[in-house]
Amino acid sequence: MALQHICLQLASLGHRCQLSSDRGYLAVADSLLKNYAAQRQLLAEYRCPADQRIQNFLNNYLRRNGIEAEIKLPGETFNLNEKGIARELSLPFNSNVYKSDLVSSYRVAQGVLHNPKNDRRTTSGVFHIVEGGLPIPADKKAVPVDVYANLLQVALDPPTELMGLPIASENDKPVDMWVSLLLRPIVRPEVEGELFEKSLETRFFAPGTLVSNLDFVESIFGNGGDPFLAENDAALDADHWTGHSGCVILAPHLTRLTKKALGLPHYDEASERQRKEGMCWKRDDELYNDGGAFKIVCRDMTGVIVTIIADNYFGYSKKEIKSQISYSANLFGGAEEEHSGGAIAFPRFNLGNYYLPKVEAEMSSHTFSRLCKQLEGGIAIKPEGYAIDNQYPDIIYIPEDAHIDMQEQFISWRKEDELQKIKLRVKHTYIYPSGFKVHMQKHPQAPSWRLIGTLGEGTFCHKPSTVSGGGKSEISKSIQDSMISGPVFVGDFKENLDQVEAIINHDYSKRRREVSENDNRGVLSNQRSLGSVIRLLTPSTEIYTDEYNQWLEAIPQYILALVYMIKRFYKPQWGKNWRKHFSVDEVNGYPGHELKYDGRKLITSYLRVGVRSDGTWRIYKLRQDFVAATKVQTEDDITASTVVPVSYIEGTLNKRYKNPSVKLVKNCESRLFQRPDDAINRGLDTQTESDLAEDGNFISNFEPLTSEDARTLVEDAINFQDYSAPMQDLIRRAAEAEDGEYFVSSAHPRIVDGEHSKNVRYLQKRPDLANPRNMYLAQTGTRLSRGLSLQQPVHFPVNAVLQGRRNNPEDKAAGIRPLAVYNPIHYQELPELFMDLICSLTGKSPSTTGAGSEGALTKGPFNALSTTADLNNALVSFILCDYAGYSSAAGHIGAGRKVDHDISMLIPEIWCRLPIRHRDPSYLIKKGHLEKIEDFEHEGHRVYASRLGYRITEKFVHAFFGKVFDSPTIVFDEQMLRPETQGMDAYVDGINNIVEAQQTVARAYIEDGSINDACPPLQAVLHIMAEGRYEGKTIDDPSIREMFTLDYLLESDWYKERLVIKQQRDAALWQMNKNYIEQKMDETNESVTELWAQLQDQAENAEQMLEWINSDNYLERLQGTLGADWIHKGA
Repeated sequence: MALQHICLQLASLGHRCQLSSDRGYLAVADSLLKNYAAQRQLLAEYRCPADQRIQNFLNNYLRRNGIEAEIKLPGETFNLNEKGIARELSLPFNSNVYKSDLVSSYRVAQGVLHNPKNDRRTTSGVFHIVEGGLPIPADKKAVPVDVYANLLQVALDPPTELMGLPIASENDKPVDMWVSLLLRPIVRPEVEGELFEKSLETRFFAPGTLVSNLDFVESIFGNGGDPFLAENDAALDADHWTGHSGCVILAPHLTRLTKKALGLPHYDEASERQRKEGMCWKRDDELYNDGGAFKIVCRDMTGVIVTIIADNYFGYSKKEIKSQISYSANLFGGAEEEHSGGAIAFPRFNLGNYYLPKVEAEMSSHTFSRLCKQLEGGIAIKPEGYAIDNQYPDIIYIPEDAHIDMQEQFISWRKEDELQKIKLRVKHTYIYPSGFKVHMQKHPQAPSWRLIGTLGEGTFCHKPSTVSGGGKSEISKSIQDSMISGPVFVGDFKENLDQVEAIINHDYSKRRREVSENDNRGVLSNQRSLGSVIRLLTPSTEIYTDEYNQWLEAIPQYILALVYMIKRFYKPQWGKNWRKHFSVDEVNGYPGHELKYDGRKLITSYLRVGVRSDGTWRIYKLRQDFVAATKVQTEDDITASTVVPVSYIEGTLNKRYKNPSVKLVKNCESRLFQRPDDAINRGLDTQTESDLAEDGNFISNFEPLTSEDARTLVEDAINFQDYSAPMQDLIRRAAEAEDGEYFVSSAHPRIVDGEHSKNVRYLQKRPDLANPRNMYLAQTGTRLSRGLSLQQPVHFPVNAVLQGRRNNPEDKAAGIRPLAVYNPIHYQELPELFMDLICSLTGKSPSTTGAGSEGALTKGPFNALSTTADLNNALVSFILCDYAGYSSAAGHIGAGRKVDHDISMLIPEIWCRLPIRHRDPSYLIKKGHLEKIEDFEHEGHRVYASRLGYRITEKFVHAFFGKVFDSPTIVFDEQMLRPETQGMDAYVDGINNIVEAQQTVARAYIEDGSINDACPPLQAVLHIMAEGRYEGKTIDDPSIREMFTLDYLLESDWYKERLVIKQQRDAALWQMNKNYIEQKMDETNESVTELWAQLQDQAENAEQMLEWINSDNYLERLQGTLGADWIHKGA
């Protein structure tokens, strides 16, 4: 059917179809096609509504700046009216390979593989902006309007070799034409019952050869349909349109143009800025932008943005949509586009073989009868006293006093004094009225099964403002892939247990330095949890006496592990006879070394936290009862967010949080452009191997492998078995395929310049869309936990902000200074935090070709506006929501500790297990869990270490990492917690690197005048970054720090101005909507009753909205929201 659709569309555009032998349907449609062709000639100048809006903007912009020539957008294009057509067009219909100078494409067993000429993007000198509109920031290159007009003219007249559609590339007569796509990217998420979701419209044009780029962006952002149909006209969708239009034109041939031919001045006639940015020439043959990739943006305050991209690397296409979402969010107001990852993490627990809930706590508020009322209409209630979910029959709701017995395989409870039972089944989830979920799970490395419990309410960990390689994707990944398991070994069994018994019987009443805090609870006391025992037996120089620490340090780690193991399985009824439950086999007449519990061999788990210089893992034992949290991914890269006061959604939130306003987010992408760094190691990234073994994939920067390659892989039995089962199955199928067919192995990156590409990519279907049951469980558990009915929305506001850093040691050969000065977790108060965000300094990342400042909030290079708008919005958001600025480290901690993304994945495990009050920085500082880093003198120079804020201490590790590890202070030792102990010179140079970069960036804001568009608190910070003081005050001055408080914000004139601007822009948008609707009514005959009635309803709605928006009540209702930024004070 897809081929028929394509043939019909090609025929309607005057092209002969040679894509199949069956062309009977074309004969049937012949008269219709001729009729359409005649209409097409009469309407040659007609543009769809979106294109006309963009064309009007270009005409006005050029004319306003003295360019009289009218440069027209492509008129006749192959419109991608349905999703999936682009993929069919991107490869020959009768061949599996297509190659051009810019891309090599393959039809592979799992979908399509497209390898562009460049395997990654660069951010150096790439971003150009046209003069004549809004001010151009110092980090972008300014392009004269006449030069832009010439670039646009050439962009829209590509050479013939770029125009051929790959699908027809092997035909006698190629098909040369433009391909176009309509997108509706999300700008603001819906707040159910309060705010509609908002989106902009974007038109994407590509020469035929590059249709794979449109397949790429369509896969991520969806397909907006036929742009010529009224139902897809954004201006007739007033409730959901931001009023903004975007356009993207792919034109890689522009890199061949010379500066002189485009109209740039000679060096002698150029301005200082043009000389600095290379926008002039000395030799006639100098290429524009030195012949490298670039993008050029034309925009102003009218709400239209047009971008030309002179490269076909897929990342540029995606980032441009991101840029246009950001542009729309800033102009629209009340929304942010964030460079963010995120996940809702739900703590899970090993419940063992039997679970009996604490009935008193359950029955106090959460009962089965209440559950039935909450979920009425969504469940089938059974007479025995349980219920089955209507949507997922494997989700079962059980009473609050239900006992779950895994050994007997039954769940039981009493109803009206009669015992009721149901079978306990695998792959079923059982939910208590509190939202607590229980399921059976086999140990991943052992034959044993256990009951796993999951809390109803999770913690939304938001990772915004995260640099490339900082762990945006990793925060949502399970740590399970980094875990390994094995048997529990003992040395001399009797001797080891004697040592354990001595520890159990030890007197702990004199261990603390603070005598008043001592107690003598025993190791096996039911008043001590396993976590409490781990803290008890973990040395701490600050908490425990020297004598007690010396005693602890003398205990071998394997003995401590045995203590924790015995504590994990101990039951009070054993009393002192715990030893008889543990044993080893006899081997060759001697006691063996594998520990057993009640005759069952024990298995323990370890977690990787870092890699040594030789590539070996740093592995640490996990608590015996540890189970990785379940995570529901919410973000990966491009996030649309909004901030609303709690009053908007009162009664639906977790009441334990006290934020005055909350941030709500939505992932703008339906597929995620993943870079599976670990997939080259077979079996390590099982998720990627599973994803790449499925059909329908879009893959890039992998090697196309043949059936012969597959057979070679299968024959290498030793290495082949390292793959996970899905990838093994795929390769076996590929080995049986015919010659000329291809597949991709997760462990075989594309070869670029003789080396493996470090930027392998694929589009992963968003996990919450691929497995909607997980999100359903998250919503249901949360609904029950909060006491919400099915009619009430379940909101997941951000609970914790955990930004990511990419740190690297010094690389002298590459000229990269050290940046690895942070320990695993830092906290910064807002002034220091925004110094970081303004600069967004990053180390080396596989995504890009360099290191350095990525600009404000890490998306500076992709920002079409001054970054002050994003910064102002982010600051208002932080203050309104009272979020604390935490960050985690990726890459390196100090020069010698490589951690990659291990900490990025680990932090949510800790955060979701922390009580809410324990995440409060004031609590952590008071308890000594965070230490302030102070400035210091080094070799006669001041080192501004206070810019790093606060960092976690041994006390933090001692108190909280025992929730995961047996020996937390070994995992995070002094060298991890204090990177300066790895080398003071490198530490100092790293801090100087940060401070100097911040100074350079801040000076650019002052020099280009964009500092005037920053809000007052950020103006103060920028001056201090650049000059050390603001109005004679340092960053520590109380009056400076007061500017970052909620009371100051709400009383400030500049915040009130933001609210007024938002009101004015909303009014202008609805007036524009009303005018357009009335224009359409004038153009529509009243006899077209359905359309006329719709337009009339829309006109009445627009009138009502205008009345409401212009009222004082509307302005008052904006209090506690972001408002809208002024963008530029002179605009």
